[in-house]
Amino acid sequence: MPDDTLTVLLAGGSGQRLQPLTADRAKPAVPFGGKYRIIDFTLSNCLHSGVHRVLVLTQYKYHSLQKHLRDGWSIFNPERGEYITMVPPQMRDGATWYSGTADAIYQNLFLLERSQAKKVLILAADHIYRMDYAALIKAHHEKQADLTVACMVVPLHEAHAFGVMSIDDRKRIVEFQEKPSDPFPIPDTPDKALVSMGIYIFSMNALISELQADHERADSSHDFGKDLIPRMINTHKVFAYRFGGAKGRVTPDRYWRDVGTIDSYYDANMDLLKPVPPLDLYQADWAIRTYHSQSPPARMVPSESGMDGQLINSILGSGTVILGGIVRHSVLSSRVRVEEGAIVEDSLLFDHVVVGSGARLRHCIVDKGVKIPPGEHIGFDEARDRERFTLSKNGVIVIAKEYRFE
Repeated sequence: MPDDTLTVLLAGGSGQRLQPLTADRAKPAVPFGGKYRIIDFTLSNCLHSGVHRVLVLTQYKYHSLQKHLRDGWSIFNPERGEYITMVPPQMRDGATWYSGTADAIYQNLFLLERSQAKKVLILAADHIYRMDYAALIKAHHEKQADLTVACMVVPLHEAHAFGVMSIDDRKRIVEFQEKPSDPFPIPDTPDKALVSMGIYIFSMNALISELQADHERADSSHDFGKDLIPRMINTHKVFAYRFGGAKGRVTPDRYWRDVGTIDSYYDANMDLLKPVPPLDLYQADWAIRTYHSQSPPARMVPSESGMDGQLINSILGSGTVILGGIVRHSVLSSRVRVEEGAIVEDSLLFDHVVVGSGARLRHCIVDKGVKIPPGEHIGFDEARDRERFTLSKNGVIVIAKEYRFE
């Protein structure tokens, strides 16, 4: 059944809440876990699920994303009808960029129609999770649904950030509200709500018909959660699919994170450092694929004065060198250098960051190419940090790409 499915990844969001990490890159291209990009998790799900016809709809600042897909994801065989193809706005139906999730698909209806697929799997490219889409597609087929929405249970106080749904005994969706101010709970479970994950599988004919009708509506925001789904539950067979089936013996599919803010992004990276991480990057039967740069192994080496470094519960990317420094509970990407006497704690360091001798970093995200001067202290004086850098709601300090210290 995945063979008759076309997959569309929505990768065009501007990622304003992740600034300054998205100042020069699309949100799906933001580094994650010392080695990956955010989009790698959704694409790896596609790879393992057998859905190998993928359109990636891009819009803002997509050069680094395009380069990453070219270098790391040119793996499918076009002669077998497999592909990962980037699709920027082409303005075939007007002179506007994508103006909503549904509008992004509508502007590319010609690609859907000529694909000859019977189903369309619509995914966001900016979430961290593992999921077997083949099981979702199978459930959609068995119920002969027009639309199936992947869903999960969250605490009621978090539900206002999602599309909230109610289902009947057959798992048919009977009510749907997008980001309600007062979300309704699951019956008999007053502290939980059932919410949409932004993962949809449509029957092709139903999707095309609904997109065409939505395009003609002057009062529509052209969004799946706000417009199409609430209308379709009254006229079509719309079902829920519960997220959480096990994949292998190591990690059950219950971890899902929207990393749309600095704090949620930071926390998701820190989750990887837990003794038993909720998302296990070492799970052999569902590996996360990415582009591998030609870098040497990471290493620790004594400084010239003979000081040994320390590495405590941290992730090191390839080519990283700890030269007599100390790294605690941190995620370091490739080609990072931590020099003698420097201390890095609870931090994320992107590619080619240099931490000078004696410097101290705490609760920081340091973007690519930054050179921290010797003796600099960041994360110890909030007022001074706020004058120079971006601080998140929870106090995470973000040092922008190639920031220059005076």
